[in-house]
Amino acid sequence: MSAYIMVRVNISDPIAYGQYMRHTPRVIDRFGGRFIVRGGEREMLEGEEETVRLAVIEFPSMDDAKRFYRSEEYQAVKRLREGAGEAQLYAIDGYAKEDWDSALEASKSLSL
Repeated sequence: MSAYIMVRVNISDPIAYGQYMRHTPRVIDRFGGRFIVRGGEREMLEGEEETVRLAVIEFPSMDDAKRFYRSEEYQAVKRLREGAGEAQLYAIDGYAKEDWDSALEASKSLSL
């Protein structure tokens, strides 16, 4: 099952952070990952507005996501963003299609 790393970054040095951003795709790719969200236009639909940069990286599995984050190569690249901002990265399991199908069917039988 796919897993995701969800990223929130408050950037304080855009030039240094930009250097880090140029290096991450090749490291992510080595662990089977890809960005599915990386910055871009957004609109706050509910809750308090945030100004942090958001990204979501998809990996084939939770093990792949953890191997990426803990790899020597990523840790070396990660040093490029030291002092460029404060980041939070979360690894989270995906939602299996079978679970979605089951929840959808159960939901369709409900009424308000």
